[in-house]
Amino acid sequence: MITLQPAKTPDNEYLLKHNPRIGLAAAGGGPLGAIYELGALQALDESIDGLALHHLDVYVGVSAGALLAASLANQMSTAQMCRIFMGRADAEFTFKPESFLRPAYREYLRQLRRAPAVTLHTLSTLLQNPLHFGSSELFEAFSKLIPTGLFDNATIAQFIERVFDVPGRSNDFRKLAAKLYIVAVELDSGAAVRFGKPGYDDVTISKAVQASTALPGLYPAVQIKGVDYVDGALRRTLNASVALDHGLDLLIGINPLVPYNAESESAFLNNTRRLSHGGLPMVLSQTFRALIHSRMQIGVKKYADAYPKSSIMLIEPNANDERIFFTNIFSYSDRRQLCDHAYQATRAELRLQAEQLNELLLPYHLALNMDILTDETRSLKQSLSVGGRQHATVSKSLHKALDRLRHTLRDTRIHL
Repeated sequence: MITLQPAKTPDNEYLLKHNPRIGLAAAGGGPLGAIYELGALQALDESIDGLALHHLDVYVGVSAGALLAASLANQMSTAQMCRIFMGRADAEFTFKPESFLRPAYREYLRQLRRAPAVTLHTLSTLLQNPLHFGSSELFEAFSKLIPTGLFDNATIAQFIERVFDVPGRSNDFRKLAAKLYIVAVELDSGAAVRFGKPGYDDVTISKAVQASTALPGLYPAVQIKGVDYVDGALRRTLNASVALDHGLDLLIGINPLVPYNAESESAFLNNTRRLSHGGLPMVLSQTFRALIHSRMQIGVKKYADAYPKSSIMLIEPNANDERIFFTNIFSYSDRRQLCDHAYQATRAELRLQAEQLNELLLPYHLALNMDILTDETRSLKQSLSVGGRQHATVSKSLHKALDRLRHTLRDTRIHL
């Protein structure tokens, strides 16, 4: 599903003389959402002439979207990321999703150390007020010993550090060519924080992404300079305003969390009309998706008046897309299938709205490549094979330099 919101008062004079200012806002959605976003972004990147998603002006990432935004801001292409996260043999790095499910032993040990003190305090309270101490008070007292996260999210930061530790990339917000913002939430105040802005740009990108992806219950809060941070999606879904504040002409938003429509015909045919039959995880997933999506829809509508010079293109799964909702993301085969599914579904939406899209994209020197879009034999595997295997480090650096030169020459032609 692609939602288009043209600018009310586009800055036509600026667009005639300059390159358009384009940004990307990537929402969260866990591993499932990240894989969907990769497939969708790869389809978008190759299907729009003049667009290079790893050469934009501003990037904003929340939760799982923070990892993708940080990689694109480091000028890693969507194809490079797809190869890595799909576990292809020609990938630059080996990605194992199970490594992100390592138990949080430090958190378990920290809570275990607190057990004697909590027990003594509880017994003392019980002895002092035996008539006012019931099962609910007992549960409340010992609930403090429950770990705040099941898994260790330090592996996320370690993986990012390794990926960015090559020539041409940086783990420092201040050394990037583009603006990058990673959104997290202060646990003790509930305030949203934009890592990458002045005052918060001395934090490493990897640490900021770790904080933004720290979903309570799944991962412990991440402490940075004495402050605990958790998942950035707890406050806002897309955080598109962070990018729009830079005076963007076009914002591309991607959100993988859409509530599943169990009343659709496909759901009926596949016997998935009663989500309650899927147990608590499925009920919680649907509830979380509904809350996130309704909040985001309200925000996007407000942007039309708040940022009248900016156009918005929002990419999301269709509500009746059961492949997105029921995929086992930790299966290698399912991961590949989901990424390819998102790729093909986005291509189909681009074809469906080709006329409206070209009208929206024209002022920004962009246009759909209909030869690629109408190629019915094209697959994600074929798309990722263009250009062959990853090059050696020196070759990759040369490739980046040539890529930058190509964009500089293009900019010069537009100015002339």
